[in-house]
Amino acid sequence: MGYRIKKGILYLLLILLAVTCLLPFMLMVVNSTRSGAEISTSFTLIPSTHLRENWEIMFGYFNLFKGMLNSVLVAVPATLLGVYFSALTAYGLAMYKFHGNKVIFGAILVFMMIPGQLSLIGFYQLCTKLHLVNSYIPLIVPAIAAPGTVFFLRQYILSSLSSSLVEAARIDGAPELYSFHRIVLPIISPAMATMGIMGFIGNWNNYLLPMIILNKNDKFTLPVMMATLRASLDIVKNQGATYLAVTISVIPILVVFCFFSRYIISSISAGAVKE
Repeated sequence: MGYRIKKGILYLLLILLAVTCLLPFMLMVVNSTRSGAEISTSFTLIPSTHLRENWEIMFGYFNLFKGMLNSVLVAVPATLLGVYFSALTAYGLAMYKFHGNKVIFGAILVFMMIPGQLSLIGFYQLCTKLHLVNSYIPLIVPAIAAPGTVFFLRQYILSSLSSSLVEAARIDGAPELYSFHRIVLPIISPAMATMGIMGFIGNWNNYLLPMIILNKNDKFTLPVMMATLRASLDIVKNQGATYLAVTISVIPILVVFCFFSRYIISSISAGAVKE
């Protein structure tokens, strides 16, 4: 009887936690159907009838689908390249013993602690001299060097990958890249999927760097376009349109999260190593 009571209390706490986490998202969706005056004067979880009006206001400032396409052109290659080369770097640091290994790893830890905002001025000057302003290259190439991703994948490799597997492949004459792609990647795929989710969310929501590098409206990513609503003169009127734009911008993140979450679950057993 006591076990059932404890189990019931646990389920109740989990339900309360889930409701607490979902409430802001539900409020965002509901506010996307309300007018700015309604949002400012009342709180409710009942949808209103101003969805079409908010849609027209939003498209009066920018093309939402163009902004989403621009964000995809930045977030997808930055995420894929960042995860792949971070996995390659992490594999080298974890499996190769060479002079300077610890120094390089220590430098990665140091760069993890340095805020990227400190280098914005110098980075913009560099992009200006290389004629890369108003280009997506400065938004994609630096994202490949992800110290946090390298650190996470290195620790995952050390804890889950047996060095005997790699040594057996070397004895059989397998090239290093072949061993990496056929042996290492399937084992660390859950960790790569996890970092892929985090990387995509970060690149998709990136606002500061695109705002500085991009100066043409047709090049703006979605967060920069959405800022035109928040910076407009009639902020109260545009609150519903802002909520609608944010709601739609979250959809790709949810799709990526759902896809990779299933991939993580299916890869745990497929990539397990039996000692």
